[in-house]
Amino acid sequence: MGAMTADAPLPSLRALVVEDEEALADLVAGYLRRDGFEVEIAGEGEEAVTRARTFDPDVLVLDLGLPGIDGIEVCRRLRTFSDCYIVMLTARAEEVDTLVGLSVGADDYLTKPFSPRELVARIRAMLRRPRVAAASVTHDADSIVVGDLTIDTPAREARLAGESVPLTRTEFDVLAALASRPNVVLSRSALLEAVWGGSWMGDEHLVDVHVLHVRQKLGDSADEQRYVRTVRGVGYRIGTGK
Repeated sequence: MGAMTADAPLPSLRALVVEDEEALADLVAGYLRRDGFEVEIAGEGEEAVTRARTFDPDVLVLDLGLPGIDGIEVCRRLRTFSDCYIVMLTARAEEVDTLVGLSVGADDYLTKPFSPRELVARIRAMLRRPRVAAASVTHDADSIVVGDLTIDTPAREARLAGESVPLTRTEFDVLAALASRPNVVLSRSALLEAVWGGSWMGDEHLVDVHVLHVRQKLGDSADEQRYVRTVRGVGYRIGTGK
């Protein structure tokens, strides 16, 4: 194989499409391949988990209603070994399906029927979005400490009383964005800009869902907001002050 030139394409990203409707799976896979992705398809849940371990996808397109184990359980199992982006597909538009799906670590969702072009655009937006890094934190130290909570941005790790908090990629990004400006209220649109980027086309209420998950993992509740606080009508802030 010849040496890679300056104009040679970068290695392709990997996408795993998990969908039991063969025609839809092939359609989605086709759009992703035309956009430069290396794609594999799985038609049921157990197969999806097995393939994800060997294929190591950058993004997973995951149908909620699969035969065997459903998309929720697939997502739950994947999060024990993978931090790939997950976009859920659901034929049910009820809010409970969305919240349950996102609660086990999905990053976004689309309701059927959907445009494959929109799906690919959303995936590209996720992959382009800026990661909150140490350079964007207005502190001299790499770690930000809020009470018993330590946020280590270079290591992408949050520790509560010394114990690691199992945050997904998106959850950590939301927490780090808030921590980058302690005691400053960030609106939903400001968090979207910081975490998802200006090209985001999805539902802005995803911010609320991910903030809720961060709170739950930090042991916060609506009555006791020790770390992430709601400022009604404005947004969210991090800090121990009143």
